[in-house]
Amino acid sequence: MKKLLALLQILGALALTGLAAITVGGMVMMVSMNDTISVVHLLIGQIVLIACLLAIARYLIRRGLAGLRDRKE
Repeated sequence: MKKLLALLQILGALALTGLAAITVGGMVMMVSMNDTISVVHLLIGQIVLIACLLAIARYLIRRGLAGLRDRKE
């Protein structure tokens, strides 16, 4: 059961990393928009979102790899 949980954590981390990459792609498209204060606020919000997604993904990948390396069964 621990191995299954570890694999699910690793898959979750990969999904979060993919979401962060998609968000970066959307951010690149928004740069071409007119420079208004709402666009600036949107970009700042997305930077915070990307940082949070990558931090959670890093946590999940570490827990998942530690669960796979656990030899006690």
